[in-house]
Amino acid sequence: MGVASKPRSRGLSAFRALDGSHPLRLALPEGQTSYHARPIAGAEVVWFNHALAREMGLIPAGRPERLDAELRRAVLDAFALQIVNEWDLHHGPPLDPTERLPGPYMATRYLQLQHPGRTGRTSGDGRSVWIGTAGGPDGEWDISACGTGVTHLCPATAWSGRFYRTGSRAASYGCGTATVQEGLGAALMSEALHREGVQTERVLAVIGLGGGRAINVRAGRNLLRPAHFFLWSKRGDIGALRRLAEYHDARERARGLLRRSGGGRRWERLTAELTRGFARQAAIFESEYLFVWLDWDGDNILMNGGILDYGSVRQFGLYHRDYRYDDATRWSTTIPEQRRKARLIVQNFAQIRDMLERGRKRPLAEFKNDRAVRQFDTEFERFARLFLLRRIGFDASLAERLRRGRGRELERFRAIHGWFERVRSARGPRRVNDGITWNAVYSTRDLLRELPARYLAQGGLLEPREILAIAASSYSTPRDRRLTPYRARRAREFQRAYLALIQAAARLSRRSTPLVLTEVAARSAVLNRFTRITGDAVVHAAARLTRAHRRLGADAVHDLIRRFVEAHTTNPDLATTASPPAPKTPARRIFDALLSDTEQFRHGI
Repeated sequence: MGVASKPRSRGLSAFRALDGSHPLRLALPEGQTSYHARPIAGAEVVWFNHALAREMGLIPAGRPERLDAELRRAVLDAFALQIVNEWDLHHGPPLDPTERLPGPYMATRYLQLQHPGRTGRTSGDGRSVWIGTAGGPDGEWDISACGTGVTHLCPATAWSGRFYRTGSRAASYGCGTATVQEGLGAALMSEALHREGVQTERVLAVIGLGGGRAINVRAGRNLLRPAHFFLWSKRGDIGALRRLAEYHDARERARGLLRRSGGGRRWERLTAELTRGFARQAAIFESEYLFVWLDWDGDNILMNGGILDYGSVRQFGLYHRDYRYDDATRWSTTIPEQRRKARLIVQNFAQIRDMLERGRKRPLAEFKNDRAVRQFDTEFERFARLFLLRRIGFDASLAERLRRGRGRELERFRAIHGWFERVRSARGPRRVNDGITWNAVYSTRDLLRELPARYLAQGGLLEPREILAIAASSYSTPRDRRLTPYRARRAREFQRAYLALIQAAARLSRRSTPLVLTEVAARSAVLNRFTRITGDAVVHAAARLTRAHRRLGADAVHDLIRRFVEAHTTNPDLATTASPPAPKTPARRIFDALLSDTEQFRHGI
């Protein structure tokens, strides 16, 4: 099955093609529910992602990054809409045909653990619809919009058996709306992670509707989730599963991500690609302290392991390994549990591969040790070691050589580094705004940033007291900071293992140890920078931008987010010196406040 591509358009005419049409509706009609929609008057563009729009082919490459009247109108015409849902059809006046947008727009069906039965019969896009596709220079993009109204696929309808009016607060997960702060927070976080090379959907636009409400427009190369597949595999509907798999296979091959192959090899390659993607992403989540509430249903994750739905995503400054999000009816997974959940998603796809090959469903337990699951374990360990080496400050080439040739030194350092990461505060578990946590005591990022420069300056090992003082986080108590013989021994072990790895790198690269330390110091200063964008910092940043967006205007908000993300880049190959806005302007005052927030919450959740 081929995936039709739209020709690239000149000017802004590509926006007019965003009318709800999408090839997924043709490939799998039963996988969606269609809704007509009406335009929303009085909406405003709060933020628009010019760089992403150029990449998607929505605006010409040379167009200035300015939201002029023509672009503003095109954005609002495409995205400022509200669906006519079941409640409207039963209670509201008939939709005036002159108001109806061309549409219809689809809400896709997929598995969700919040729903009863856990077979996906009632679940899917509860407050989102798919707007269409855009054809950029490098292929197709999917576009969806969150906050366009409540659909019958929301958890509230599944549990109560009632339809809800958009904006109603009568039931959790039943309002169908989104907020400006939610959209700006997702824009900040997704742009920061995208810049670091983390797979993620991105925010294209935030459309303000008044009263803090918004439509948040999101884009990705392929917005299918594992949950779209699990809907059909849990039911045993092999026909629908096969059509969805054929659509996904054609879409990925059009992007050059899957090679053409026939027979069983087709589904083998698809499963192997997903396995590699999830192994890499799971290792990133653990290495970078990213909490994405990954669970076996594959609901809030993309087919390549990419992040979506930033409502419960958190970037931690430390390894807060016991944090759990409180979702009223259940607790979330933790950071270390995400690896196991990713492995279970791969196991489910091993079952799906077998269903597609054999035409029948075998029990999931039979795939516990499938070759795809074993591949996941191998790939995860490989990526975990590489990411640790690169966080120390080794470039990609040297990191790979160390992983292959210096396993003993690497495992020794990995063990002591993991001990420092895992130590928890003597205060024990505590409640936070959105859940529960048990705070970490040490920041290994601070150690990795400070050590190479201090070794170069002092020429020898540091005292254990100094090591523990550098590593102590803002969450450590006086009891946590007390120097004990055991902690002193651990501090010496960390230094010996670290220097052994540096010396191994010097031998491999045939350079002196001071030269390697100098290069590592420069890269580590960026990789482990003092100020970091954490979830707590994003919450405060998004709140500040929400309060100020009207007096700033969309162009200033765009400029602030761009500068803020650039100022916190932790990729040494992309790091730039981000110039702040002009002094004595509202934008400069807000920018300085955002920087202050990231410093204050750099160890946060």
